[in-house]
Amino acid sequence: MSEVWSPTNIAVVGLGYVGCVTAACLSGLGHEVTGVDRDEHKVQSVLNGEAPFYEPGLEKLVKENVAAGRLRASTSLEEALRNAEIALVCVGTPSEKNGNLGLDQLRRVIAEMAGLIRNRPTPLIVAIRSTVFPGTCQEIVMPALGGHAVVVSNPEFLREGTAVKDFMEPSLVVVGGDDREVVRRAAAIYQPLGFPPSLVSLRTAEMIKYACNAFHAVKIAFANEIGALSAALEVNGQEVMETVCQDVKLNASAAYLKPGFAFGGSCLPKDLRALVYRAGRLDLHLPMLETVLPSNDRHLARAIAKVLDLPAKRLGVVGLAFKENTDDLRESPVVTLLEQLVGKGRDVKVFDPHIQLDLIYGSNRNFILQTIPHIGRLLCRSIDDLLASSDHLVVVQKQGEEIRTKIGRSGLPVLDLLSA
Repeated sequence: MSEVWSPTNIAVVGLGYVGCVTAACLSGLGHEVTGVDRDEHKVQSVLNGEAPFYEPGLEKLVKENVAAGRLRASTSLEEALRNAEIALVCVGTPSEKNGNLGLDQLRRVIAEMAGLIRNRPTPLIVAIRSTVFPGTCQEIVMPALGGHAVVVSNPEFLREGTAVKDFMEPSLVVVGGDDREVVRRAAAIYQPLGFPPSLVSLRTAEMIKYACNAFHAVKIAFANEIGALSAALEVNGQEVMETVCQDVKLNASAAYLKPGFAFGGSCLPKDLRALVYRAGRLDLHLPMLETVLPSNDRHLARAIAKVLDLPAKRLGVVGLAFKENTDDLRESPVVTLLEQLVGKGRDVKVFDPHIQLDLIYGSNRNFILQTIPHIGRLLCRSIDDLLASSDHLVVVQKQGEEIRTKIGRSGLPVLDLLSA
């Protein structure tokens, strides 16, 4: 049974783009909101029922909620915090010259806040809505506030030009923190939206914002590079990408969007090389596509380093093909892993339920024998043989329930590179 919702007294610190939209929308949901900013023009604009900048739908929200008495504004942080149960910090974090985040505004606001909340009977919930790097809340905000506030991360996902619509019809609501009850209370202010929030850890919430923005940038860069290459080949790039996006099972979907092991196989590496080569022949520089394979190589190198750091003398590798449920060994990253381990003198055994060396033929057989001529000495015929020959397991491929159960019952330590 869901709890009965009630409005909350909220302070929104910073009346810039994110802060003003947040304050107006929250007051539109029925909350009592006070926006605070040092800029008298922004404060006076809100008090006059006007938006301090243009954003579709914002001025109407500001006017209606100021008139209803649910939205106020002040230049005094003390006034804004006086009755607040939650303070949403929405100050800017601009780039510094070296690319790092500028946290001067955040530090100033938090320091001022710390001096104002020392005598509160109950801790203030401080939600950092500004974009900050993972660890900022724990390393900067929490120490400055001491025990007088409980900190959560509540990143915003608002696009200029559609910010009010994005707030009222969200695709993602994230609240993260160390205290689950406080996280739930902070998320409750969005309950009237009827959208289920994602309740996560503090650092996860901070990182989600970066992951989203980086992914948006990657998608734009990818579409632009495919468009540029298509144009050079006299292909309609719009038609290409419109058709690509029709596949919502693999392309425009959650498929592949999970940290794990490096990719391989007979398609992805080969086709990426061909794209980059042909673009070069056209004097076309595609930086993003050119770095995909090097990025994959670096990821594989990080995985190999983790395995080499294991103290065990006998290593058992679970999986050999480039992915599960196939016997295709061509360009399998596991083969490269085995090469490195054998080359470093490790005692290695490997098991793959779909690999029987005497049944592999053609280019598949040629690849593995040319790469690791003695692969036959490394292969175990059963998971039981692998478990008996190992002090530590390295999982590089999804396995069926029977194998997972046997691994779990073996009691052997496991390095799972699929979740690394």
